[in-house]
Amino acid sequence: MTRAHIVGAAGYAALEAIRLLRAHPAIELATVESASHAGEPVGDHAPALRSFERTFAAPGSALDACETGDVVILGGRAEESRGLAGAFLAKGARVVDLSDAFRPQRSAVDGVAAVYGFVERYRDALRAARLVANPGCYPTATLLALWPLAEFAAGIEQLIVDAKSGVTGAGRTPRASSLFAEVDGDVRAYGLDGHRHQPEIEQEMAAFGVVAPLTFTPHVVPLRRGMLVDAYAVFARAPRATDVRAAYARRYASSPFVRLLGEEAPSLHAVAGTNGAELHVSVRGNVVRALCAIDNLGKGAAGQAVQALNVMLGLPEETALAGEALAV
Repeated sequence: MTRAHIVGAAGYAALEAIRLLRAHPAIELATVESASHAGEPVGDHAPALRSFERTFAAPGSALDACETGDVVILGGRAEESRGLAGAFLAKGARVVDLSDAFRPQRSAVDGVAAVYGFVERYRDALRAARLVANPGCYPTATLLALWPLAEFAAGIEQLIVDAKSGVTGAGRTPRASSLFAEVDGDVRAYGLDGHRHQPEIEQEMAAFGVVAPLTFTPHVVPLRRGMLVDAYAVFARAPRATDVRAAYARRYASSPFVRLLGEEAPSLHAVAGTNGAELHVSVRGNVVRALCAIDNLGKGAAGQAVQALNVMLGLPEETALAGEALAV
């Protein structure tokens, strides 16, 4: 069994990682650490984990307990991850960071370069990774929607992404904009002057060879969890629909969590509580429309982190992630 430590474990994504790893046959949950809730029962902060009879450990506990061969999930803020990752790597652990600390330009820590945790593209690199920068939820859904179009990169003139996220995407730190009374009954666009995830999306699209300008508009919708991305690639000349469809089928032929739909639209109910992604692609004139639905805490955060860990440990990607959707 590989031991796993979770630092910053009281956030939404980290609690979801605990839920998933409890059922993992090859990973043993070791330290579950939280600076804000040290000494408190984990179940008091997550009803789904009330049967998990553990308390949050104090800061520093995970580092003290860490040994060579362990894995660590960092679930705190970026500045905390920058300070901790090197210490865990020095102990011989492998680290998956849920923040955006190491996503830009493949940051390195003490000579250890971060591998971007978009598993569908970087499987080979993840097998030997020691530090993984887990993608954000908006970039994950957007890249899943647009990555296959790398085969047609030269013809793309404009990318337009309309994205909608449940309120858990804003994290668990209390703020007025995330209150029920603020979001209920509303669909709110934000980050219109530049969202923090846009550079991450542009960086990865450029790595795919797609350098067309991107217009990205994120929205908060009155849902706990879930994300729907409507992505549009505007071409100089219309690509053939059969070629586009074939490109998506090739890209995701070996991806167990990506479902390429036919005429149906992706559904948040179909992916709730899972690591799944539903995709629909169509061509209308010179525009390719790609829709992607994921769970922002699943494939958009904790599920993807566990998927990356499975690859790093040489396990089937589906291990502990094959559950059915929570919604009916």
